[in-house]
Amino acid sequence: MFENRAVTSVVIEDSLARRWSGRAYDPARPITRPQVLALLEGARWAPSCFGDQPWRYLVWDRMQDAGNWQRAFACLGEFNQGWAGNAPVLMLALADTLFNHNNQPNRWGGYDTGAASMSLCVQAVALGIMVHQMGGFDGGKVQKEFAIPERFTPMAMIAVGYQLAKADIPADMREREFAARQRRPLGEVAFSGEWGRAVA
Repeated sequence: MFENRAVTSVVIEDSLARRWSGRAYDPARPITRPQVLALLEGARWAPSCFGDQPWRYLVWDRMQDAGNWQRAFACLGEFNQGWAGNAPVLMLALADTLFNHNNQPNRWGGYDTGAASMSLCVQAVALGIMVHQMGGFDGGKVQKEFAIPERFTPMAMIAVGYQLAKADIPADMREREFAARQRRPLGEVAFSGEWGRAVA
C-alpha cells in the first residue's frame, strides 16, 4: 500500500496524517468479517450528545452477498460508480434525527455520525484498509430500496477495501491518486478570539 501522507503545518498523530480517500481499490482482495467488525467497533466508541449514539451503518459485502451489494451500488452517482465498483464492501452511514431517550429532535445527530465515521476511517488506517466516504448517492433511493425508517437520514456512502498496487493503478486514475493532498491554510479555518482573526 502506497501512502499519500498529508504535509501538515505541525506534527499530528500519524494515523491522521496517513488517512486519505483513495479510489483505486483491489477488486480481488476481500475484507474479512473481523475487519468489518473492527471498523464498526471503532465507530461505536465515538463521542455523541447525551451518549445517544445516533449513528447506524448498513454494510454490503460483494464477496458474501453480491445481490444486495449491487443494489447499494446502483444508488451511487455515476462518477462514483466509475471507481467504487472495485470496492469489496460498501457501507451507508445514517444519522438518527431523534434522541433515543426522549424521542425529541436531535440536531447533533449528523455531527455525531460524522465523528463516528471519522473514527471508522482512523481504525481503517490502523488495519491497512482504504476508506472513501461519498456524498454522491441518491439518499431517497437507498432509503426506499432498503426500507430504512424515515427518522434516519442517509449521510454518506462509504467504500471499503484494499488499495490496488501502485503499479496496477490504471492510467486514467493515476493523476488523481498520486496528486499531492491540499487543504486550506489553518488560519482560514480556525480563528483566535474573534471571527476572521487567524489562529497563530
